[in-house]
Amino acid sequence: MLTKKQYELLLFINERLKETGVSPSFDEMKEALNLKSKSGIHRLITALEERGFIKRLAHRARALEVVKLPDTMASSMSAPTRHAPSAANAPQAANDDNAVTVSVMGRIAAGTPIEALQEEVNQISVPIEMMRSGDHYALEVHGDSMIDAGIFDGDTAIIQSGATADNGEIVVALVEGHEATLKRLRRKGEMIALEAANPAYETRIFRSDQVRVQGRLVGLMRKY
Repeated sequence: MLTKKQYELLLFINERLKETGVSPSFDEMKEALNLKSKSGIHRLITALEERGFIKRLAHRARALEVVKLPDTMASSMSAPTRHAPSAANAPQAANDDNAVTVSVMGRIAAGTPIEALQEEVNQISVPIEMMRSGDHYALEVHGDSMIDAGIFDGDTAIIQSGATADNGEIVVALVEGHEATLKRLRRKGEMIALEAANPAYETRIFRSDQVRVQGRLVGLMRKY
């Protein structure tokens, strides 16, 4: 599984190699992914290399080789940006008349933010009574920062897609464009607080332009 930014970078490198035979520069990668620093690109390249998707060629500057592509890229080579299911990918009916099938879009941190996973990794059947209007997706919870809200490591969070949320709701918050976390949202003037539900974690404060709501929690599923 790749994060959204890893996926975008791999596609960009692959397309540039196909077009020119030369790897893009760090500056070109930074501009293509709209990142602020080359250190972010270095981190993404290292992650792709560790996962076996690319290889750095020794003794050659800017030399990268794409070793393999994810199945979704190899089959469709579609645009890199992937989002939570849209109307075109609305939940399909499951075998149970009282449930619908929802896409699991990866793992969400209930702790220190991790990079958002924007690629479908699985599908689950969700009871209809847990759903609200509009599109939904699911995320696997990783971490313990929301345990006092009854959200535990390994739970599956059912998320109603949307870019807005009421004060005090638990949301999927995308921080600075590439890190996602599950937290309670509080607006304080021009600032946004992302509150944990565990005293071991501090509330994190951001400018409103640094946080984008990607959905709000509407249900949890747990395996025993």
